[in-house]
Amino acid sequence: MDIKQIQELVKLINKSNIGELTIEEEGTKITIKQKKEPSQTIVSSMPLTSSAPVQQQAAIATPTTPTAPALPKEDNLIAVRSPMIGTFYRQSGPGKPIFANVGDEIEVGKVVCIIEAMKLFNEIESEVKGKIVKVLVEDASPVEFDQPLFLVDPS
Repeated sequence: MDIKQIQELVKLINKSNIGELTIEEEGTKITIKQKKEPSQTIVSSMPLTSSAPVQQQAAIATPTTPTAPALPKEDNLIAVRSPMIGTFYRQSGPGKPIFANVGDEIEVGKVVCIIEAMKLFNEIESEVKGKIVKVLVEDASPVEFDQPLFLVDPS
């Protein structure tokens, strides 16, 4: 892969909502990560810029860690997870109905949200049947692969 191809990939990543891209070609591995603003910092993946900002980000992220263990307390709840990196949307467009709200009963195959990845809008269907008890992601927020989006009570 030549430098022009790498530059084109960097431009593509910067224009999209892709958080990270890894390419392996003929024994060479290239990983491109998009910078994230501090307000979008996710505890599980912090950007690497320099040692001082990372320490500051770690200090900022520490108070949010007590909220993460709150998920395992409810053993009977199942998480609907993101199958891809992209931008999470609760509705198909402005003024359109929200796909799934807290308290809604969902069936297997029901569309619960949309994730935009590389200018493609992907409908995300539920793989579980139950009642939505919590929406874990705000509308129009970036999501990572396998990130929990909803908590569902299957009973």
